[in-house]
Amino acid sequence: MADYPTHILFSQHGLTDTNQTMRALAQRLAGSQMHVVAPDLGYVRTLWHIQPLLNTIEQAAHDAFCRYPEPPVRIVATSLGGVLWVELLSQHPEWWPRIESLVLLGAPIGGSDFARMVDPFGWGIGIAKHLGQNRRDLAEAIAAKIPTLVVAGHTTGGRDGTVPIEATKLNHAHFVCLEGVTHPQLRHHPKVVQTIQDFWTQPRSPLPPVTSRIMQLIDQFRRVPGMTDTSTRYFAQATPVCTVADGITLRTWRNPMGVDYLFIANAQGQCTYAGFVGWMHAAELRQAIQRVQVF
Repeated sequence: MADYPTHILFSQHGLTDTNQTMRALAQRLAGSQMHVVAPDLGYVRTLWHIQPLLNTIEQAAHDAFCRYPEPPVRIVATSLGGVLWVELLSQHPEWWPRIESLVLLGAPIGGSDFARMVDPFGWGIGIAKHLGQNRRDLAEAIAAKIPTLVVAGHTTGGRDGTVPIEATKLNHAHFVCLEGVTHPQLRHHPKVVQTIQDFWTQPRSPLPPVTSRIMQLIDQFRRVPGMTDTSTRYFAQATPVCTVADGITLRTWRNPMGVDYLFIANAQGQCTYAGFVGWMHAAELRQAIQRVQVF
């Protein structure tokens, strides 16, 4: 068939948004050769429960797969949309052989620090309960099998104005940080279009995991209960606690609300990781730091 698509392209919007901008992005990326699917989750619906949003995308995917059972699939998803697709792909590993690539735009896969502040105990305050969850293990299992591109924006303080860069990073994924691009602009900025097109131009494979000493430390502290990736905003106010191998330093700072921040700096004194825990997990953070000091 002359009009049979070369690919299916899913383009998913995020929180408090509709599908218009992400559909326009998909059209710029796809031209007339791909079948574009851009589910509209509803501006208000994205504020509440995750399951109806997953159901909407799942049904759209099922319909597209039935209509076009052969073309490979590309996924481009921004912010909450990326979180939803990671959740959905983890539930449907049978889809993975069809997925040619996954592109995550400013998606807080490690958990949104804003959401954790809104709902620090995970009690269920709207979508914050779900956005605050760390889905890095799920996403990295996917990225180890499906070529994945993570695109982050950066304005100030190690974030795109909304999501910390650190919360978007994944082992096995290709990573691009676009200076001066804000979180909303990740849906339409020309730099984003070019970055995705460059990624698609040549075949990609999942990257091996990063095994440097500093990454091992970051992974270790990310597993402290309650640890949430955040921005580097308060790095200059932190106090050095100890120096470990290769000149890496651990620094801490407590804000007036009793929230404990951890910063990991390289030998040049540059912040390579920033995270925080609430008071209920402060003891676990102290214990993790003590374990590092022993070695």
